[in-house]
Amino acid sequence: MSDILTIQAVARNDGGKGASRRLRREGLVPGIIYGGGQDPEMVATAHNKLLQLLEHEAFYSSIVEVEIDGKKQRVVLKDLQRHPAKPFILHFDLQRVAATDRIKMNVPLHFTGEESAPGIKAGGSISHTIVDLEIICEAQNLPEYIDVDVSGMDVGDMLHLTDIKLPEGVEIVALTHGDEHEHDELVAAMQAKAKAVEEEEEAPAETETPEEPASEEE
Repeated sequence: MSDILTIQAVARNDGGKGASRRLRREGLVPGIIYGGGQDPEMVATAHNKLLQLLEHEAFYSSIVEVEIDGKKQRVVLKDLQRHPAKPFILHFDLQRVAATDRIKMNVPLHFTGEESAPGIKAGGSISHTIVDLEIICEAQNLPEYIDVDVSGMDVGDMLHLTDIKLPEGVEIVALTHGDEHEHDELVAAMQAKAKAVEEEEEAPAETETPEEPASEEE
């Protein structure tokens, strides 16, 4: 992504539930910035501006900037608390990052080449069992998303974690847990399209006409 998304925030000194409720009534969302060998900072940002940022897929999986009193810090979004019933953001957590920091992030998968896949042309359908992936890498190598090419999949083919071509310097967290084959999860599968079961019309059973008994001649 060419442009870095920026959060305009203000510092806050009062914590606790009461202070957070007051901020929300004023149209602000409380948050915290931590990590990077520095003390945590309590901040707040405008709710409507944060919602605009959340419309960008990259906001969830890229390095962004937070600006407080003209000073900028590089951060990643680590947690976002939403209201369970209303379209409100209640709180956000940001983690400071330096270029060489190794970080864990969930990034989305973008499946490409479905239209040209042999299985699709044969009338099949593809199912995605994973839509995002937890990865570990240096912050400077963090991808906005990972492309998964399925253009070669035919009916019956399956694609696993070890089949994904990763950007340089990026590892899949699940495959770092010992034997990679044991943790090699299914990512996508090409299946034959289910056909409606046609009920066969049974031919009516042939009924035998009983022969009339021969009349006895008197």
